[in-house]
Amino acid sequence: MLIILAAGSVFFPGLFLLSKQCLKSIPALRWSEGDAVIVSARLVSSIQAVMASSAGYIISSSCEDIMEDQHWLTSTYIMFAVPYFVYDIYAMFMCYWYKLRVKGHEEASAAPQHMSSALTSYLRREFLMVLHHVVMVTVCFPVSVFWRQGKGDYFQGIMFMAELSTPSVCLGKILIQYKQQHTLLHKVNGALMLITFFIFRVLLFPYLYYAYGRYASIPFLMVPLTVPWHCNLGAALLMAPQLYWFSLICRGALRLFMGTSRSQRPRSSTSAAAAKEQSDGSALPQPANGYSARSTEPELTTH
Repeated sequence: MLIILAAGSVFFPGLFLLSKQCLKSIPALRWSEGDAVIVSARLVSSIQAVMASSAGYIISSSCEDIMEDQHWLTSTYIMFAVPYFVYDIYAMFMCYWYKLRVKGHEEASAAPQHMSSALTSYLRREFLMVLHHVVMVTVCFPVSVFWRQGKGDYFQGIMFMAELSTPSVCLGKILIQYKQQHTLLHKVNGALMLITFFIFRVLLFPYLYYAYGRYASIPFLMVPLTVPWHCNLGAALLMAPQLYWFSLICRGALRLFMGTSRSQRPRSSTSAAAAKEQSDGSALPQPANGYSARSTEPELTTH
């Protein structure tokens, strides 16, 4: 057990440092420290998501009896992935810190100048995500490894597959970082993120109730009245932030596609205004890292 925890503690931070160093040192890239940190954090999150989803598929497809069948990968991957959530709190803070230091970023004028004030600001802004990660380590980890007593590996595998939505979320953040909101890739990725998040994070919990109802031969609506109260409480607490984050995704998607339809109408006038600004030399230069002081699309911080 300790060896697996140690392996996860080395793998995720090590992958982050390796990716950051490569992005900074490869001659064709030579990215800045801030850009390398932000993209490396997204890359590690995506790799962890692929690993978790793959493990979840293997586990769930191997369990014929959804309550009694066990798979060695269940507890093994839980212990391996626990250090990821600790590391990711640090990685998210480093992303926040470098974004505040970007010249021309919308929050640059109000950016905290010291690490301590930046940490306070980060915890206030990302409170829900940090709380989610802390609960995963302090509550979900011991419950999944010790309290279950080997039962319900199928359900644990299905919950691993919730990470399938994470790569599209990470790609969306990178595209926003480099001001690629106007591209077809961003629109396709946004639609994919909306679909995968809804299926694998919102519908996941009703499906768990449906699967247990089919297993126990009881109606779907009777399952909440049959299972122990703490199972209902846990499902409600885990589903609540998913619904909140899904609402943010829907708002972002609505703003994206409505903004696209609006921008197709007054293009001539805005082009003339932009040309006039350029001739006057008053146009704001675009930051090299892709941030804009006029960015209106909020960044979703789910993992």
